[in-house]
Amino acid sequence: MSDYLIGDVQGCYDALQRLLKSINFSLDKDRIFFLGDVVNRGKKSLEVLTFIKAHPDNISMVLGNHDFHLLACAFGQIKPKKKDTFNDIVHSKNATKLLEFLLQQPLIIDHNSALMVHAGIPPNWDKNTALKQSRLVQKHLKSENLGDFLTKMYHNQPDTWQADLSEMEQCRYTINALMRMRFCKANGQLEFAHKLNFNQAPNGYKAWFMHEKRLLKDTDIFFGHWSALNNVQQKHIFPMDHGCVWGGRLSAIRQSDLQIFSVDC
Repeated sequence: MSDYLIGDVQGCYDALQRLLKSINFSLDKDRIFFLGDVVNRGKKSLEVLTFIKAHPDNISMVLGNHDFHLLACAFGQIKPKKKDTFNDIVHSKNATKLLEFLLQQPLIIDHNSALMVHAGIPPNWDKNTALKQSRLVQKHLKSENLGDFLTKMYHNQPDTWQADLSEMEQCRYTINALMRMRFCKANGQLEFAHKLNFNQAPNGYKAWFMHEKRLLKDTDIFFGHWSALNNVQQKHIFPMDHGCVWGGRLSAIRQSDLQIFSVDC
C-alpha cells in the first residue's frame, strides 16, 4: 500500500487520470489525499468531484479556496465569477449529494505524523490549535445556518490571530489562513495582495513557512495553493501545486519516500 498526495487538480480530470495511470494507482491497495482545489477553472470539475466521492475508503481531501467558493455560491449569497467553471456540478443531477459531500470535508488532515492542508498553517499555531480551528469551521459547515455562515466568511479581516476573537472571527481567520495564505508576519498577520515566489515577499512579511520560530518547523506539511513556488528547499515543507490548470504539471508525492511523479497538463 502506498499513500499519494496530489496538488491542485482544479477540474483537470484527464490529467488526473493520466497521473494515476503513471503511478499505477490501485483502488484495492493505495490511498490518495487531495490537497484542496479539486474543482474550478478546469473543464471537468464534475468528473473530478464525482471520482473523489465514489471512493471514500481510499480517497480523502481537504477543502481549498476554490472548493469553498463553490459552496459559498451554492448555499450562500456569493455570486460566481466569470472565470468560475463549476456550473457542471451545480446543475448536475447529483448536485445535492456532491455538495453535501464537499461540506463534510476537513480543512486539515493529520496522517502518519504529517499535516495536509491547502494553503498553509500560521507560524504561531501548533498542531492542536490548527486541528481545533479546523474542527470549529467544520462544525459551522454542518450547521442549519450554513448560508449565513458561508456569506460572512468572505472578508479579509481579522487578518491577525488573537485569543479574544469571536467565534465567527476565528472561523474567518482560520479559513483565510488555511485556504488562502501565502505571506504573513511571525504573529500570523496575513497578506493577500502578493502571489509571487517565496523570495519576493512584500516588506515586513515572509512566506508562512520561512519564519524562523515557526511552531511546526519539525512537522511535515504538504500543501497546494501556491503555483508560483519554486526552488523551495525547506525541510519538512512540500508544496504540491505545480500549476496544472495554467499549463504546468499535475503532481503526486508518495509519502513513504517523498518521490514526486508528474504529468504535463
